[in-house]
Amino acid sequence: MEQEKKPKKQLAFNVMSSGKHKGFGAGSIDLNNVSPVIIDQGRAYIDMGAMHAKSKLERGIKFSANREDVPNGRKCWIVWVAVDRNEEGSFYGGLTACEMLVDEEARRGWKILADHVNRMDSAMKRRVLLEGLSEEEKGHLRELLMTHNEEWWANTSDEVKEALA
Repeated sequence: MEQEKKPKKQLAFNVMSSGKHKGFGAGSIDLNNVSPVIIDQGRAYIDMGAMHAKSKLERGIKFSANREDVPNGRKCWIVWVAVDRNEEGSFYGGLTACEMLVDEEARRGWKILADHVNRMDSAMKRRVLLEGLSEEEKGHLRELLMTHNEEWWANTSDEVKEALA
């Protein structure tokens, strides 16, 4: 009699929706407190599709890691925003910006996926990395964060606020 083989559990990157998981895959990353903000054409807005590279801006665009493939691309940003919580309440804890070029007419774009993943990780680790953003772009981001949740903004550290000044 042949013994039935049990399927082997695969070790994989898991996104957990609850911090209560203690079984196989415990210690996986929880992305519930991270949101992507798109800064493009003079405005900042939240687009959760960017979590899986499927924001409205990215859909239908073939991305390359070679910047020269997009000579007419306009500069856009994804800013990973991490929300944390302490005894005073929730606050904006980490902000990291990732540059992209998008040429909608040619349906081409440039971004470095590894940089986007690393920047998301940095935001989750409560780092503030906004180099490359212009004063105007920082202003759009600041305005969005302030109006999205005034209480979170009030609880946000001076370091984060100064980075957006």
